[in-house]
Amino acid sequence: MIISDGIYGAFEVDSVLEEIILSEPIQRLKGIHQGGASYLVNRKWNVTRYDHSIGVMLLIRKLGGTVEEQIAGLLHDVSHTAFSHIIDFVIENKEEDYHEKIYSSVVENSEIPTILAKYNYNYEDILYDDTKWSLLEQPAPELCADRVDYTLRDMYVYGNISLDEVNRFLENLTVVKGKMYLQNIEIAEWFVKTYYKEVIDFFMDPLNTYGYDILSKTLKLSLEKNLLNLNDFLGKDEELIIKIRSSEDKELVDLLSKLDPNVQVKEDRENYHLHRKNKLRMIDPSVFKDGELMPVSELSEKVRVMSNLAYEKATRGMYVRILSN
Repeated sequence: MIISDGIYGAFEVDSVLEEIILSEPIQRLKGIHQGGASYLVNRKWNVTRYDHSIGVMLLIRKLGGTVEEQIAGLLHDVSHTAFSHIIDFVIENKEEDYHEKIYSSVVENSEIPTILAKYNYNYEDILYDDTKWSLLEQPAPELCADRVDYTLRDMYVYGNISLDEVNRFLENLTVVKGKMYLQNIEIAEWFVKTYYKEVIDFFMDPLNTYGYDILSKTLKLSLEKNLLNLNDFLGKDEELIIKIRSSEDKELVDLLSKLDPNVQVKEDRENYHLHRKNKLRMIDPSVFKDGELMPVSELSEKVRVMSNLAYEKATRGMYVRILSN
């Protein structure tokens, strides 16, 4: 099987990866938008969990990761529910890790263990301890395949960075003892800037904040009215939308109608209609300098300034004034 990706190019993947890609759990991710409510208020914000999962797998492969780590990368988001992190706002889970809490249940109630066993892999060994996969996951603020891919993918697809910039960044990535680092301070500064475009400018965009607020209210009310249950969130985004619309519940349908790309909103800290904070996400990749690994914040005033501004914005949250909906 040849997998082609807009960022990393084309790769031939092993049979086990091909079978997992074609399985229902991974195919379902084509119907899960990475930005949650984002695509409902801006049709261009349409990256899916499938796109990201394939990307993480290919980035790990590109950096020399084993087939086992590629499998872990491909499956790392398989338990994301409809609208991704929206569920965390619906159930008021501040850690934004609901998908991690249900991960083992989703895996074990799927064909994934059987597929892996067919190729003599134990699903528990590969999927239940991501600390062994040092390319896939690293604690913030370091780089890892998950963090790198969603940043590059969103910002490239949404027109904030060019493919040339992406390739220049990837050429500067190096792997030491299974972990990814950068070799150039300027490239590290570029990635820090790009990451904060993602987690501050995009995640906290007033329109995005509005979409999350309205959709989470809609889904929470749907649960309270017993129109939906938590198992429904194991389906696809549009399946939940269709179920709510077909209910003809006026209150819910009216709420859904407010999720429109023509809505007008702006940031306004004084005259606001809603305020929302997201999970704090910071970045400080290590860079090789004179043969040593050093956090780029120790080498760059630009990074220190960017990080301070990002921290301030994240902890303050977004105040949104609705101009028309």
